[in-house]
Amino acid sequence: MNRIGFYVASALVALMVASSCLFIVDQRQFAVIYALGEFKEVISEPGLKFKLPPPVQNVVFLDRRVQTLDSPETRPIFTAEKKSLVVDWLIKWRLINPKEFILSNGAADMRNFESRLSPIVQAAFNEEVTKRTVQAMLATDRELVMQGVKSRLSDEAKSFGIEIVDVRIKRVDFSANITTAVYQRMDSERKRVAAEVRATGQAEGERIKADAERQRDVILAEAFRDAQKVMGDGDAKASALYADSFGRDPQFAQFYRRLDAYKATFRSKSDVMVIDPDTDFFSALRGASGSRK
Repeated sequence: MNRIGFYVASALVALMVASSCLFIVDQRQFAVIYALGEFKEVISEPGLKFKLPPPVQNVVFLDRRVQTLDSPETRPIFTAEKKSLVVDWLIKWRLINPKEFILSNGAADMRNFESRLSPIVQAAFNEEVTKRTVQAMLATDRELVMQGVKSRLSDEAKSFGIEIVDVRIKRVDFSANITTAVYQRMDSERKRVAAEVRATGQAEGERIKADAERQRDVILAEAFRDAQKVMGDGDAKASALYADSFGRDPQFAQFYRRLDAYKATFRSKSDVMVIDPDTDFFSALRGASGSRK
């Protein structure tokens, strides 16, 4: 019974030792073997591999797929005309030489390496942006900037054991203080244009109003002139008719004039005249005989 237990225990120990000596390399990874804490070799071929048990040897895996590094912070970059821009970027990179990567980085830590790579990429963008104007950065030269940054990083990337796959600009914008100034300038410009439009409209309104008043005055003057002319023609015709009628019968004319005089004198019931009824003024009321009634 003790012999069976011994065999079982030995088998378990052998299995544990074997499991610590065997490892699997995935096709998406590099396997880095350390011997007593020092770099020994890199295994890039996938499959089941063998190593000495810890602590003699241990293995660290590195991802060989394409990695993405985003700009960690937005720092302003000055253009050729000393304008401040904020450029958000990202790069795609891939590990191609694990040995160079570990020797340059000091460890098989990809996150630590990205913290070192980020300022290098930012410096490359600074060099490209400072050669260009704001107009070029916003409109025409974005592709040239990305190509320039990729070219600058390619040679340096080889010393780190990596390959720069792609460089992209996500956003180009003015810094906060410049943006505020631009918005204020736009607001002032819009207000100026609005004031010009209002002034032009007011001047046009005054011109239309003055023209309308002038036309009104002209129309009223012409109407008054025409009315006076018609009244003059009417008075002339009336005078001619009166003269012709009165010339035919002088007594009727005298009688008609007296009636007009009465009409003009006694316009209302409150009109009072103190006068001798035998005067010539009332001769038309006394009849042909001249007697009072």
